[in-house]
Amino acid sequence: MSLPDPRYAPPQQQPRPARRFDPRAVLDGRPPGRAPVGAIVTIVVASLCLFAVLALTALQGIAPFGAGLLLALVPLGVWIPVVLWLDRLEPEPPMSLTVAFLWGAGVATLFAMLLNDAGLRFVALPLFGPENAMYAVATAGAPVVEELLKGAVLFGMLWFRRHEINGWTDGVIYAAMVALGFAAVENITYFVAASYTGTLTSTFVLRALISPLLHPLCTALTGIGVASAAMSPPGPRRVLAPLGGLLAAMALHALWNGSTGFGYVGLGFAYLVGLGVLVTIVVLLVRDRRRTVATISQQLGRYVPSGLVTPPDLTMLSSLKGRRQARGWARSSGGAGAEKAMNDYQRAATELALLHDRVARGATEPARVEPRRQGLLGLMDVTRHAFVVRAPQPTPPPWSPHAPSGFTPAPPHRTY
Repeated sequence: MSLPDPRYAPPQQQPRPARRFDPRAVLDGRPPGRAPVGAIVTIVVASLCLFAVLALTALQGIAPFGAGLLLALVPLGVWIPVVLWLDRLEPEPPMSLTVAFLWGAGVATLFAMLLNDAGLRFVALPLFGPENAMYAVATAGAPVVEELLKGAVLFGMLWFRRHEINGWTDGVIYAAMVALGFAAVENITYFVAASYTGTLTSTFVLRALISPLLHPLCTALTGIGVASAAMSPPGPRRVLAPLGGLLAAMALHALWNGSTGFGYVGLGFAYLVGLGVLVTIVVLLVRDRRRTVATISQQLGRYVPSGLVTPPDLTMLSSLKGRRQARGWARSSGGAGAEKAMNDYQRAATELALLHDRVARGATEPARVEPRRQGLLGLMDVTRHAFVVRAPQPTPPPWSPHAPSGFTPAPPHRTY
């Protein structure tokens, strides 16, 4: 199956006034003018859960809580920029990233605390006694509970927002945001407890410096499984891939927690396994980026006859360096408004290419994505027109100094 004739044509429905055109809605894949109610409700609920966890922790002492909060922000200040840097080629909607982070920080953390405490009190203590109960919960209970809770939002996205997951990179990005939120709040509780036992320094070194990627690495396995399912046609893989990723996440988490019972040998083995997982994820991300770049060149070439893109524009869109140069050229030619128009054009073009890729893979049916295709085409046309209005006589674009580009002539403008 394939999408309709790719030559550019306006949608069949009556045109809407330009003032109602909503680029953010088009890029996010939701109907224009309609608030993302599900995301808003999730953010509110997760924020309430986060407030409850922080309030309970603060009751143990305001000063230790303040110190723990500040120390927990240190890893976030390092790793969130790294995650966003990985997300440059096809940035995920900010609201979806916020949902993922707050779910991990609020919902997953609160219910993990409650369930782990219940498992300790009612299962581990009666079965293993006070000496071994904590180790049993950390090794057998916490990995299952925590990875299930963190992974729940990823499974929810697979069910409700499948179109936002276009590759392994997306799965890793969302998983990392969930896990970083969970780890940050969990670190606060550990730092507060450590401040009363005189082990705050060692606890900070262990959790913030030695093992800051434990939760992101584990949950990334679930994210890769979910992404594999989102990219696959209907079949067993849609079920087995996310379940396999979740089980792998639980196993890695249990291995790390259980390694503490075997001294330096166990810890060293856990580190080797974790390093192997990290290298594997990096290789998958590199391959996924190459696939995305190839997809842009392959899938958008069909739109050259429409005038929405030219061969030099495809070269620009297929390179992070070229995209960055194009945004800089747009800003110098027409200011911040022209730069935003270029940025929206680049994002819409990438989403359009990935949309065609999903259809080619059999992951979705053409009829289901045709409205989104038309919206992305409309956004590309509107942003080109907006650029020309702000920069009617720009200097030759750096990616196409002599060949024609869709941003040098004044393209015909259609209203959607």
